[in-house]
Amino acid sequence: MSMTILFAAGEGDFATYEPLLRAGLDQAGIAADLVLDAAPDTVDLIIYAPASPLQDFTPFTRCQAVLSLWAGVERIAGNPTLTQPLARLVDPDLTQGMIEYVTGHVLRYHLGMDAHLSAQPGDWAPTPPPLARDRVVGVLGLGALGQASATALVAQGFQVHGWSRQAKALPDIRCHTGEDGLRRVLGTAEIVVTLLPHTAATENLLDATRLQHCRPGLRLINPGRGALIEDAALLAALDRGQIAHATLDVFRTEPLPAAHPFWAHPKITITPHIAAATRPASAARSIVANIARLLRGDGLLHQVSRSAGY
Repeated sequence: MSMTILFAAGEGDFATYEPLLRAGLDQAGIAADLVLDAAPDTVDLIIYAPASPLQDFTPFTRCQAVLSLWAGVERIAGNPTLTQPLARLVDPDLTQGMIEYVTGHVLRYHLGMDAHLSAQPGDWAPTPPPLARDRVVGVLGLGALGQASATALVAQGFQVHGWSRQAKALPDIRCHTGEDGLRRVLGTAEIVVTLLPHTAATENLLDATRLQHCRPGLRLINPGRGALIEDAALLAALDRGQIAHATLDVFRTEPLPAAHPFWAHPKITITPHIAAATRPASAARSIVANIARLLRGDGLLHQVSRSAGY
């Protein structure tokens, strides 16, 4: 018997995802109608993007699960009408994209590339950077993306300190937790990468008080969530030199408004939310694999905890 899968991630994306999902479902032997619209009480599964106009899940009484096409689920996890299991996207290509972004910008800071790129004729200071083994990098957030990025940095030879809300033990990574652990990472690392989800507990995690605990001259990379860092506090820390430079890929409002002070600040590099882009072919495979698990009775991968928000 065929099941009905509602694609509630935007009509524009349907043209891209429909053939990829259809091919994956056929290959997996899953009989399904993939539709943009259906009577709510006939829908078995929903493929979703948090920007979707669908916000009331109450009528979807037959729906077994909601599968997000985004890694971030903060815009949907707290929806009181969503009583179905919710799974976030954890996808190999998305993870690889984040690894490459984090590693690239850490190496950029480590090697002092900004100074070389802005060098003027006659600038000649042949002082080599330290080797990676002598550089401490902090990773705030040790979920799937944080662990993958931290492991890649270890492979480059860096000393890596990680921080997470819950205690973790990971090979070759010094793991910290709690407020004292966060202060140790901020006070020790020369480069810090923020890869936490946006929850009530992490909003403005790096506020004026915590930024004061940073090692002077810290380089900060945020490809996680814009709300992790308090904007005004970051600008103040940059102006006084506590933070030497920040590379920001995510923002509270996107696209970042042209009048936002981040654009004009000489110590900020802006990238347009490209660190972990969803790549449709790989994402479709991950979605289909999770559907197959659900139908086999194996349970969803990456199911969101409503209490934790991720």
